[in-house]
Amino acid sequence: MTGTAHVRSITLVRHGRTSYNAQHRLQGQIDIPLDAIGSWQVLRTAEALRELYVDRHPDIPNRIVVSSDLGRAMATAHAFADPLGLDVHPDERVRERSFGDWEGISVEELAERYPQDWRLWSEFKGGELKYGAEPKEAVGARGAAALDDWAHRAGADTDLYVFSHGAWIAQTLQTLLGLGGAGADFAGVMGMRNAHWARLIPFEQADGTLRWRLLDYNHGPAIADTDQWEHPAL
Repeated sequence: MTGTAHVRSITLVRHGRTSYNAQHRLQGQIDIPLDAIGSWQVLRTAEALRELYVDRHPDIPNRIVVSSDLGRAMATAHAFADPLGLDVHPDERVRERSFGDWEGISVEELAERYPQDWRLWSEFKGGELKYGAEPKEAVGARGAAALDDWAHRAGADTDLYVFSHGAWIAQTLQTLLGLGGAGADFAGVMGMRNAHWARLIPFEQADGTLRWRLLDYNHGPAIADTDQWEHPAL
């Protein structure tokens, strides 16, 4: 879109840990809740987000909070939004990539049961597609469309926060930043850690075309750089 109002920034946040994350299982669109550590993680992330981008920016009065409709993302979004009295807007376009018949299976089991296709998947060559996985291009397209939609619902006095999933964030960023064309395998962006975030700021080109620039990636609370992030009791 060109010449229209848009938000000041976009923050993309991955949900906290689930039991499937801990067991190295593909979640996809299975609605797995946060585990106890994940619930703790999202509280720390919510505190950091509010301290960094809300408390320090009293000049920005408005915020929009959007979330995947899957429970783990919604819970992460509410940890941030509820203390601020903000609504959380669910959006199916922000859902995780579907992995078809591979959902719920551990990476170790995939390697054992489907060695050739698992190897192709791990090398970003599409071995998962024959099992009904959603193509990466489709994930990126729906993600970029969702961000374009929400980003143009408000102006520069508003920050947009989108709570989603690791594969969705990676594929959406590659599409939004034009990285997909650099390599057909869509392997240019590393996955996001649990309860970490990325930030985008607008870049208006001379012809009025709006693009987004990646300001920050895989940012988390300070405690996430310690062993406590996966073991809070330490």
